[in-house]
Amino acid sequence: MSIFIAHFISFLDQILSETTKDDTMHDLKYFSKKPKIFTIFSKGNNKPRNSFRFTGNSRQKQKRLRVVLPILAVLLAIYPLAFVIKSLGPKITKFIGLNSVTVQASNLRTDSNKSFQVASGLLNSARQKGNELIAPLNGGGSILFTINPALQMRVQEIMRSKDVPYGVFVAIEPKSGKILAMTGYSSVNAGWGNTACFNLYPMASLFKIITAAAALEMKKVEPDTLFEYRGSSYSENPKYWGVYPGQSTQSMPLSLALGKSINPVFGRLASDYVGVDSIMTYAQRFGFNQTLFPGTPVIPSRAAVPNDDSQLKLMGAGLGREVKISPFHAAVIMAALANQGTMMTPLLAKEIRDKGDKVLYSIQSKSIRQLVIKETADQLTRMLLTTVTKGTSRKAFHDRRGRPLLASINVAAKTGSINGTDPSGHYSWFAAYAPVEDPQIAIVALIINQDKWKIKATYLGEQALEQFFEEKESLGLTTKGEAVP
Repeated sequence: MSIFIAHFISFLDQILSETTKDDTMHDLKYFSKKPKIFTIFSKGNNKPRNSFRFTGNSRQKQKRLRVVLPILAVLLAIYPLAFVIKSLGPKITKFIGLNSVTVQASNLRTDSNKSFQVASGLLNSARQKGNELIAPLNGGGSILFTINPALQMRVQEIMRSKDVPYGVFVAIEPKSGKILAMTGYSSVNAGWGNTACFNLYPMASLFKIITAAAALEMKKVEPDTLFEYRGSSYSENPKYWGVYPGQSTQSMPLSLALGKSINPVFGRLASDYVGVDSIMTYAQRFGFNQTLFPGTPVIPSRAAVPNDDSQLKLMGAGLGREVKISPFHAAVIMAALANQGTMMTPLLAKEIRDKGDKVLYSIQSKSIRQLVIKETADQLTRMLLTTVTKGTSRKAFHDRRGRPLLASINVAAKTGSINGTDPSGHYSWFAAYAPVEDPQIAIVALIINQDKWKIKATYLGEQALEQFFEEKESLGLTTKGEAVP
């Protein structure tokens, strides 16, 4: 580009030199030195005296300049833009994302994060084809999603029909990392749901899982360890949680305390057994304070270091408001626990093809890291079972006579509840996986209610699990994914 400009300027210089060779010096005498005010009263010819006149040029040369000079002006104007495009090209491509599929086809062959980025941007434009979702690519080609259309539509319909102010749902197949559902909805803000799965919200009592995982792996406790505590079960003031000689206390096994989400128990567990360093180590291991999914729209989850023992207790109990997580990350954690502690790369694109029907990307599962050892994952599963059988989700999973709604399905789950400001409202979490004997699905639901309660996250979670297993049964599949003889 710069060489072309240089040659063009040289060519222009030749033209100008031929045109104005002797005329320029000749015309300098026509610059008037008369003060400008006298031109107001001059008579006859009112042309400005300070004009640059070509007295000897021909009309042919003038026409040539009329063509050449505008071209030069355009080239000089766009010349700096070439450097901008060159330097920002990769960033522009990354921002466009969806249009870069055909350009960066080689990357999509091996990069699951890139395929996820492309797929997440096109999910809203996907259309159902048989039992699958598919969307066209800009410039030709198509993307086939891992999404279960029936499950996705069922969840969306519940949130719309219940008019929830804000709602998010994510479902993942634990062993493969395939995303089975990923959607957000808001009756308050129509555009909020587009990125709701990737944004951060107070984690609330879901953090109790991390507190328990740290204590179990450190061999400080067992699921049946009996814990004494003071204060009400859902107290938010750590100064009332301590146990001192001569004072009356309550006691509860750790597994049941997790199911019932007893704040004082997990506050004491974090302070008296785990400690600041270890709880931050396990927060890091679970994916906080780092880019866990590079190249995707998922915002990294955050967990601030507690400044004192009181903050440590609040954090351990899930009351640390600076501990924030995305529903997407929370679902990946639940899927990892269901997968014996192994976190898998989340996969949204099953297949990507170009306009010539050539496969650019095909799904391939791979692990990210080991959150906990298998023994710890089994212990946590045992503890999380109490949430549905005896704890905070019992009502949502049983009818009025106490009969389980999912009679043959054992569900490991955890709830969370906290007030938040972005958006403002009461945050209701539900995280689960099932069946515990051979997990087929891990889910996370978040419902944010405002002035009036619409539904709880546990209701949405139960309905989603019901839809998922009813569909498997209708297709003649057992909970292990095998055909019924």
